[in-house]
Amino acid sequence: MRLIIARCVVHYTGRLSAHLPEGLRLIMVKADGCVSVHSDVGAYKPLNWMNAPNNITVSDDVWEISNPKGELLRIELKEIVSDADFEFDRHPGLQKDGVEAHLQELLADSPQALGEGFKLIRREHPTQVGPVDLLCTDAQGNSVAVEVKRRGEIDSVEQLSRYLEFMKDDPQLKSVRGMLVAQEIRPQAKELAKKRGIDWLIVDYDELRGMEPSKPRLF
Repeated sequence: MRLIIARCVVHYTGRLSAHLPEGLRLIMVKADGCVSVHSDVGAYKPLNWMNAPNNITVSDDVWEISNPKGELLRIELKEIVSDADFEFDRHPGLQKDGVEAHLQELLADSPQALGEGFKLIRREHPTQVGPVDLLCTDAQGNSVAVEVKRRGEIDSVEQLSRYLEFMKDDPQLKSVRGMLVAQEIRPQAKELAKKRGIDWLIVDYDELRGMEPSKPRLF
């Protein structure tokens, strides 16, 4: 990973246009080609970013980062305060907790719990930005990328959206769509999923294990 602290001006053109006036910022370049620009506020969220795959061109203190979707991020470096490279360990990422991992196993064994006619194609289907928990087909034979969480948050929808962005370019997948599955899903996550065209489903862990549902029912 390359970390640069620099006084810079940033322009973005793509689905919309954005401009950051000159200021001191952190520029992060990951090994996979992702580029993000951060300030010293706003928690983890960058001011602007470009997800891989990208093409990065550097000339005369100007960086131009472009991608196949026609987006362009232009960074004009006015003053570099620090420029350092770091070699990170190749960890697989966050490990699921016990319940989350078991939910994935249960749904893989009983994909019909996701919907009538669902069939499992494979677990941990690889994409360029990480593995999708379950790849299934629905009753119409269309591909469904299923992300399994204990609790569905906005980040869960964002994660699945990134997977779908790459999976839709796979000619072997037919009309791929996404589904977020969890024991609990936040209202904000439901709204974002609806906006992104992603289905969501709340499942009962105990019921999937063949036990009495953890929440009482009227009928």
